[in-house]
Amino acid sequence: MAENKVFIFDTTLRDGEQVPGCKLNTSEKIELALKLEELGVDIIEAGFPISSPGDFHSVDEISKIIKNATVCGLTRAVQKDIEVAAEALKNAKKPRIHTGIGTSDYHIKSKFNSTREEILKRAIQAVKWAKKFVDDVEFYAEDAGRTENEYLAKVVEAVIGAGATVVNIPDTTGYCLPYQYGEKIAYLTKNVKNIDKAIISCHCHNDLGLATANSIAGVIAGARQIECTVNGLGERAGNTSMEECVMILKQHKHLGFYTGIKTELLNPMSRLVSETMRMPVQPNKAIVGSNAFSHSSGIHQDGFLKDSLTYEIINPEEVGADGSKIVLTARSGRSALAFRLQKIGYEFTRNDIDVIYERFLKVADTKKEVVESDLHELAKTYLVSVAAV
Repeated sequence: MAENKVFIFDTTLRDGEQVPGCKLNTSEKIELALKLEELGVDIIEAGFPISSPGDFHSVDEISKIIKNATVCGLTRAVQKDIEVAAEALKNAKKPRIHTGIGTSDYHIKSKFNSTREEILKRAIQAVKWAKKFVDDVEFYAEDAGRTENEYLAKVVEAVIGAGATVVNIPDTTGYCLPYQYGEKIAYLTKNVKNIDKAIISCHCHNDLGLATANSIAGVIAGARQIECTVNGLGERAGNTSMEECVMILKQHKHLGFYTGIKTELLNPMSRLVSETMRMPVQPNKAIVGSNAFSHSSGIHQDGFLKDSLTYEIINPEEVGADGSKIVLTARSGRSALAFRLQKIGYEFTRNDIDVIYERFLKVADTKKEVVESDLHELAKTYLVSVAAV
């Protein structure tokens, strides 16, 4: 059963913080790190220690307080980066150094002005440097999504041989289609001789809106770690959304995978991250958006009121949401109107509702949403008219 656990690697504090305007101070990072640990995250990527004194301090302080989760620091394949990360992680109970280098020809030629052979040597050396300080070393092959599979397999095999315990296969530009990313992971599982000695990790970006789909395809193909952020925050169009991946794996039990995430804390965690990082969550965001469990169409409302499973595959309480909402608009039907009136204390017959509904539609056509005060007004007006007869 343990081999079917998917480890959740949260990078909200590192990749998520790279969103313009989302910079966190140390106290904010500590607060979020503690909540991430409570949520059940397996690995917390706390920052990029060499990038600034503030980031070093944050990783250092988080390392002191986190008891159960692995604390991870990011580096480039540079000796000084790795030494600084090791220093920042020295108090961590479970430290991990996350080092790596670009492996696609785009990166090798344009970014590094180098060769495949030289990049391979640098990758091996980086892992060896990191291994001097910690047992748990993760290697990222940046832009693996656009890296030729045969060369990628060669790099992965070499870094595992050098001591890497996790190999991260990033779709850095969000370019891959799910079947392509899944095939890439499958290729590695079949062609890397020592792949059984490391965990394959998915780190997918959302440039084409496929980060979650790609990550799930990766898991199905053999990956056992997903790198993600709360609310899908991240560089450019964002990272893989933690809440989406967790709930996909939970809903699709036939896949046989599970995570250690306490799903009832997903919505509270989402709100905390949104408030702390000053980044609103779009209303229609899956799992944690304000409209995720709202119903406004009459056809949907009628079906939902008869059996919630007709239009909801997740119980709102299961993810810590406030509950399902019947939103009244000009598209709403009589059953929804009757339900909402009953919720605020009015009991009307079907004939009563028929009359009130005609008045309701006139109000609804003038507003985006008919709210509780409007319902009281409609009910009282009707009761007065009946009493006057």
